Amino acid sequence: MQHLCQVFGVHRSSYRVWRDRDRRPCEAEQKLLGQVVEAHAVSNGSAGARSIAKMVTQTGTPLSRYRASRRMKQLGLVSTQPPSHAYKKADQPHLDIPNLLDRKFDVKEPNQVWSGDITYLWIGACWAYLAVVIDLYARKPVGWALSLSPNTELVKKALTMAYESRGEPSGLLFHSDQGCQYTSLAFRQILWRYQMTQSLSRRGNCWDNAPTERFFRSLKSEWMPEIGYPDAAMAKQSVTDYMLGYYSSLRPHRHNDGLPPNVAEKNYWNAQNSVAKNT
Repeated sequence: MQHLCQVFGVHRSSYRVWRDRDRRPCEAEQKLLGQVVEAHAVSNGSAGARSIAKMVTQTGTPLSRYRASRRMKQLGLVSTQPPSHAYKKADQPHLDIPNLLDRKFDVKEPNQVWSGDITYLWIGACWAYLAVVIDLYARKPVGWALSLSPNTELVKKALTMAYESRGEPSGLLFHSDQGCQYTSLAFRQILWRYQMTQSLSRRGNCWDNAPTERFFRSLKSEWMPEIGYPDAAMAKQSVTDYMLGYYSSLRPHRHNDGLPPNVAEKNYWNAQNSVAKNT
């Protein structure tokens, strides 16, 4: 070591100070590492460096995705997000109900365009079915229902929950795929009663309802256990915790410039109130 110090022009005393230095992270670094672990745990291990950086930054501690990535490696944390998947494409519109949305997913204000869909969850020894309604402005789930039967009543319950929880808005556009639940007479009647206009995706084209499909992918990859739920009560509680808690209140969303849906909507209404006061 003496020879190396001579070669590189380093004093041996300086080397010994460096060798014997305190390697424990400082108080600020320990706090940051704790925030990274907490954000990763809140997401059920699904959040990557970008999401963790935004979640920690929202708490008042600035953190870039690159610093978050280094600390995740240091702590041995990895994201459980699945790889990308190639979806088939099709172009077959409904004969009676056109695709009015036409992939115009960027909506200017809440309660203008809602989208709905159904997915399945494994519960105990059978499949259960989850219907959701998403407000496309901030990608916020505003209505949902869980049932052992994927019938029209399931999607009607989800729509009614959204309609009542959002203050019974009228004149909005409701978009979904061409599933028999959404094209049934009973569902079209409830849309008429709520004064909503219906829009349907082209048959077999999941990209026409991409935000809702993406929400289901997030739910299953970020939150739902791989083996499903032991019973319906636990499934309902877990899904509710995800929608109202993590997804709407904490999870950063790229569509909202890294803000959770609740924060994005709150910012919109605050801006509207400020404009109203000024006028």
